[in-house]
Amino acid sequence: MLLFLNMGGMEWVLIVFAVLLLFGGKKIPELMKGLGSGIKEFNKAKNDVSESLREGMEDAPKKEKKKEDK
Repeated sequence: MLLFLNMGGMEWVLIVFAVLLLFGGKKIPELMKGLGSGIKEFNKAKNDVSESLREGMEDAPKKEKKKEDK
């Protein structure tokens, strides 16, 4: 999964060159804008899930105490 971190400078140059050839200079800003909004939406969903899990874990000890009191 982390294989892209092991790439050297020449590999990145080739990838950028290939992207320029495939999409052209005018489409790249649109692609990056879409990629940025996708990453933003993913992070928002991830934070929502994390928050709901955190709230659920905080509520769990309270529910257990209520069961013990009965």
